[in-house]
Amino acid sequence: MLLNILIVIATVAVMEGVAYTTHRYVMHGPLGWGWHKSHHEETEGAFEKNDLYAVVFSVLSGALITFGMAGVWPLRQIGIGLMVYGILYFIVHDGLVHHRWPFRWVPRQGYLKRLVQAHKMHHAVDGRDGCVSFGFLYAPPLQNLKARLKANASVRPRRDRTGTGENTGTTTPAAGR
Repeated sequence: MLLNILIVIATVAVMEGVAYTTHRYVMHGPLGWGWHKSHHEETEGAFEKNDLYAVVFSVLSGALITFGMAGVWPLRQIGIGLMVYGILYFIVHDGLVHHRWPFRWVPRQGYLKRLVQAHKMHHAVDGRDGCVSFGFLYAPPLQNLKARLKANASVRPRRDRTGTGENTGTTTPAAGR
């Protein structure tokens, strides 16, 4: 029993590394940008093409749990850990950071504020290049992210979505989901 719980917890922790790697090299790479691009642009409606990644990881989690229930140990625990990470992602990323559902609380201090700010910095540039902070539950220190953004010569600040064409250097409220 304790070993099963430890496997679930370890899977959640490992998933942050998997998510970082997938986000940086697949979603922001030539292979995955087609889906992920929708997350860096204004979209209409409740869903965006990027949500297909959640479907892929949900199917993977379900398959692992199914094979684990059929007796392939420890796939059930790994699948549950993947599912727990997905729930945390949904609450933190889609809810807390992007307000994609009626979760409108904005943290004013502490780690959650840093997490939101780090992800907003991820969206502070147009396109897939020059972004920082690819994790979903871990936020590097903001000074480090600011320095990396400043040092990155390829960074193009996000354009003002009001039509004036002026660089704002940050996302507008409607942009950068």
